[in-house]
Amino acid sequence: MTKLNIGILGATGAVGQKFIRLLQNHPWFTIKALGASERSAGKPYREAANWIESIPMPGSVAELKVRNCESAEFDDVDFVFSGLDSSVATEIEADFAKAGIPVISNAKNYRTDPTVPLLVPEVNPDHIDLIKSQTFTADGSGWIVTNPNCVVVPLVTTLKPLHDAYGIEAVILTSMQAISGAGYPGVASLDILGNVIPLIGGEESKIHTEPHKLLGTMTDSGIDFADFPIQATATRVPVENGHMLSVTVGLKTKADASEVENAMKEWQSPISELGLPSAPSFPIHVHRDARYPQPRLHADSENGMQTAVGRIRNANVLDITYVAMAHNTVRGAAGGAILNAELLVEKGYLKGE
Repeated sequence: MTKLNIGILGATGAVGQKFIRLLQNHPWFTIKALGASERSAGKPYREAANWIESIPMPGSVAELKVRNCESAEFDDVDFVFSGLDSSVATEIEADFAKAGIPVISNAKNYRTDPTVPLLVPEVNPDHIDLIKSQTFTADGSGWIVTNPNCVVVPLVTTLKPLHDAYGIEAVILTSMQAISGAGYPGVASLDILGNVIPLIGGEESKIHTEPHKLLGTMTDSGIDFADFPIQATATRVPVENGHMLSVTVGLKTKADASEVENAMKEWQSPISELGLPSAPSFPIHVHRDARYPQPRLHADSENGMQTAVGRIRNANVLDITYVAMAHNTVRGAAGGAILNAELLVEKGYLKGE
């Protein structure tokens, strides 16, 4: 296939840098344009960005001149990835969509819009058809797709096999979230070193609501949301990468731990046959060793795109309890958005000129 030219909005930030790293040598996409704030616009990227990735800044982007995040300056791209801060994403992403430039967004701003897909390709690939109901452009050329909160990705990936096999009555979880999820420079060292912070502002409300859309059913009139209560506690822990979850689930049809383990192992991803470059071969890996998963050992599994599960047990409260973990800045952010774009190419929503 002909490679598609892409732009990255918020390219100097932590998520924007992760996009750049993951898109190097991508077989389908070529980075054509980088956008950032006015103070960075006009500078070569090597001067504008405080590069924090663990590999050297790719030479292919170092000399690219940073552009303002305005659609008129991105008329040479087929679509854009957005790593914008939520404080500015609403207006900027709408500007691009109205200009006929599709937006694959990591920001939270349009996740609750009933016409915008909130997408995890292994969980709800059919939701991309919501794009047809968007009205940013008369001809449908401009639209927005989002990926979920970084905790919600491993949560819904592990709930999906249970939702399909048994139905879900209720979920209680505590997240233990890595410091990289706070962006750069992130959490002050004196707050997090040797410590646990029992509240991440604004996080729990996303965990309480986003899974219902993701696990909902596509209908002619939109998404029929899943309906079960979720109680979440979001904490920050001194781990660099990898959000860990302790999850307890009530099932509509009762099942024991061995049955739930088999359901997760045997679950078939609906995109497994599509050959998407960023898709993990096994979206869920169940660890039998009770010491696993661990962020340091398993966050990078399948190039950071796999969700790890362990300690599946019968619960004393509700029915089943387990731990889950995924790389928050890859699977839960930039990598998830890239996989969304790959699915949209495969389904014909993204095409080169």
